Amino acid sequence: MNVRPEVGTSHTIGFVLVPNFSMIAFASAIEVLRLANYVAGVQAFEWRLYSPDGLPIGASNGISVSVDGSYRDLGPMPEVIVCAGLDVQKIDHSLLITKLRKLAFYGVSIGAVCTGTHVLAKAGLLDGYRCAIHWENYDSFREEFPEIEVTQELFEFDRSRFTCAGGTAAVDMMLALVATKKGANIAALVTDEMIHHRMRDSHERQRMELRARLGVSHPKLLSVIAEMDKRLERPFSCAQLARLVQLSPRQLERLFQRYLDTTPTRYYLGLRLARARHLIRQTSMPILAVGLACGFVSASHFSKCYSEYFKKTPSEERSGLRAEKKPVAVGA
Repeated sequence: MNVRPEVGTSHTIGFVLVPNFSMIAFASAIEVLRLANYVAGVQAFEWRLYSPDGLPIGASNGISVSVDGSYRDLGPMPEVIVCAGLDVQKIDHSLLITKLRKLAFYGVSIGAVCTGTHVLAKAGLLDGYRCAIHWENYDSFREEFPEIEVTQELFEFDRSRFTCAGGTAAVDMMLALVATKKGANIAALVTDEMIHHRMRDSHERQRMELRARLGVSHPKLLSVIAEMDKRLERPFSCAQLARLVQLSPRQLERLFQRYLDTTPTRYYLGLRLARARHLIRQTSMPILAVGLACGFVSASHFSKCYSEYFKKTPSEERSGLRAEKKPVAVGA
């Protein structure tokens, strides 16, 4: 195989693992580098793994991963990528934040997969930068860091910062990095090896299209649901939604009953409550503020709807999370 000259120079990347990190995002990123070495026939990339204390660290799926050192051992290298996952908001990242700021000062490019973006934001390393995060964390991220430009792209490269949505989006982000560092031909060969079919562009959507996700194809029904998704804070009435697609309220009711076995009102309520649950679980927003952000006009109405839907009040939801796991400091 003909190898481009720059491919022969080894390029080191550090992976910082946060407790309960996402295994699929981490493994996706690492495997791209491993396969880049395989197709190039040389050690084009090397990687080092770090945990808070240098001991094996558990992913969110319960599997432990051995590492090369602790956060304190992190030194300057071309890129450092923070890998996080569940409960990232519950962890005290003070030590890691201090280290990341120092690395950024020395010109290290800082990246993140999945909710690692949250750690970078807490460190102030995304101020003035564009970033991406998993769609499930998008609303809570915007509420906590309103000054940061966050997108729902698959991944974002913005100067010395690069972030992705997590999951298999890490494959595409790392393929883009491989193409930049070692050439598009190497990235294309890795894509084939992974049976990934094609390198997805950063601007492609994170979630499946509504048509595939819901298993329905009626254009007016899909249009109404898309409008609902856009208007969770200030919900439209059934009559307003029907007018948007030139139907009567009764026709709209029939559509929802036929294809989704529910009513437009009930479906809309479910969307708003799902968003409320994400905000309760992922932010420290007051319960009333969560309710208002999801289109409920009073705390009592919000609590009543939430209790009927999830069989627990918003306060019980948050109290249960606190009881499950209190914030812990890592790497102290």
